[in-house]
Amino acid sequence: MPNLRLKKKERLSSFRKIAIGTWRTVGDPSVYGTLKMRADRALAYIDDFRRRTGKHVTISHLMAKAVAQVLAENPDANAILRWNRIYLREDIGVFFQVEMKDPKTGEVDLSGATIFDAHRKTLEQIVDEFQGRVDAVKAGKDKELEGTRGTFRKVPYFFLNPLLNVLGFLLYTLNLDLRWAGVPKDAFGSAMVTNIGSLGLEEAYVPLVPYSRVPLLIAVGAVQDEPVVEDGKVVVAKVLRCFATFDHRVLDGVHAAHMSKTIRRMFEDPEAGFGALPAVASPQA
Repeated sequence: MPNLRLKKKERLSSFRKIAIGTWRTVGDPSVYGTLKMRADRALAYIDDFRRRTGKHVTISHLMAKAVAQVLAENPDANAILRWNRIYLREDIGVFFQVEMKDPKTGEVDLSGATIFDAHRKTLEQIVDEFQGRVDAVKAGKDKELEGTRGTFRKVPYFFLNPLLNVLGFLLYTLNLDLRWAGVPKDAFGSAMVTNIGSLGLEEAYVPLVPYSRVPLLIAVGAVQDEPVVEDGKVVVAKVLRCFATFDHRVLDGVHAAHMSKTIRRMFEDPEAGFGALPAVASPQA
């Protein structure tokens, strides 16, 4: 008689198979940190932006621009590790995880969309581009992504680890463009962001993804009402926490300090950080 009564799960999402093939039990260079900041002015900015433009800007859109600005101001942090040496990236990409359902199996899956050079774009441009990419991902219309997901559905479980190791080596260590093989170019960008607050979670730390070579991951928690001290008095304020995981081989506490100052500055003074509010959209004739 077996020790446990078990039943093999027959269907796994492509993300779950990739996750199984990704992580090891040793050799983890992760460092974790939390940034706590006031969100009152950022939330008011978002509400006013929506009213003026009719566009559904969110905390995620602000974070895309803020993280890109962080890397623009700290180019040493926009880097990957190859051949045990640090290489600086010339492009700034921010990858966002996207929850979706597999249209064939109905399984909940995770995918993503990358926004490049968000620090040079207006919020309206970021909202439009992000929505277009997310819609394509959820509708299964991203051909490169669908090709990758389809491939991993077919990969035998015993081959997951070596396949991901080989892909990481080819894409980043050798720096090969494999679009001819259906593998997206620079799929994960410079940093990864996931909005756990949209799932109702207040806090979480996300793991490094070795084959992506991304050294910085940020989880954005739910905004909470909390007591804070303001002008010597305790008041209730909107508070946002971000939870960072970074690769200590590439980044350190000095980088983290610069990053936290930039993100805090932008969120606590949003018009200076994200741009002046646009004019109110004129009603259609």
